Amino acid sequence: MFFEYPNLLYLEFLLIPLIAWYVYREIRGKSPYLRVSSITPWQSKGGFAAKAGRHIPFILRIIAVAAIILAIARPRSSEKFEKTDTEGIDIVLAMDVSTSMLARDFVPDRIGAAKEIAIEFVSSRPSDRIGIVVFAGESFTQCPLTTDRVTVINLMKEVETGLIDDGTAIGNGLATSVARLKDSDAKSKVVILLTDGVNNCGEVSPLMAAEIAKTYGVRVYTIGVGAMGEAPYPMMTPWGVQMQNVRVEIDEQLLKQIADLTDGKYFRATDNTKLMEIYSEINEMEKTRTTVDSFPVYSELFMRYALIALVALILEVIFRFFIIRRLP
Repeated sequence: MFFEYPNLLYLEFLLIPLIAWYVYREIRGKSPYLRVSSITPWQSKGGFAAKAGRHIPFILRIIAVAAIILAIARPRSSEKFEKTDTEGIDIVLAMDVSTSMLARDFVPDRIGAAKEIAIEFVSSRPSDRIGIVVFAGESFTQCPLTTDRVTVINLMKEVETGLIDDGTAIGNGLATSVARLKDSDAKSKVVILLTDGVNNCGEVSPLMAAEIAKTYGVRVYTIGVGAMGEAPYPMMTPWGVQMQNVRVEIDEQLLKQIADLTDGKYFRATDNTKLMEIYSEINEMEKTRTTVDSFPVYSELFMRYALIALVALILEVIFRFFIIRRLP
């Protein structure tokens, strides 16, 4: 608590001579008197309570004056509040859903690991709008940009291979992602493109899509998913589904070009742990911008002192005119 006009508090010192004068008058001052032959009729009446009671009105008046001075000095209290303005980032997760994502060099497989880790990434970005684009032989938007984490996570869980014609149309996937971001007002627009293959179909070439992304200020982080060398892949045989090692082919040169052209970065994930580290690194690089403004909020406290003064004055009137007069 503080006072807006603290100099007015010096008026409280004026109460000291008033109190001193009252005490002096009670001790040394002359009072009216009456000569009587005997004080016996008055000795048993009154007592200490009656003598002390006649000072109560003066005490109440002093309290009222002191409270009035405190009130006009304008007591206030302040609390510090912080207003946080969060500037989120628009992020599109472009995920390869071609059948090669069923390879078992990840646990349980590439697409399962990619979904699980992407869901953790989405959960860690509460202030951003996030969307999902899936691609194989063609591409489509699985989830538009939204801040609804539950919707994004549920739609991510529904991502699986076989949704669209097989193939790896990296250019189409990137172009669709950029289309979702081109009209965004966010200060930072990001595509995280995850694939495990080589571009082999699609109407838009990957580098053309990267040029479009650069034009709209979209930064692209590319992730190549797959172990080095060979990876176990479930193959249908006359004896049922059996695991066979297939060669891992990722066009790392192309993915690096896309990342460099858009001021992004290329990553290679060879297992679940590495993929998780990649998402964590991207999470650290793409920090949500937060501005904190601090401001005080004031509360006026004069009313409590004004009420004290009012109550004291009312009690003084009651004691002076209704109680003191009835004391013996």
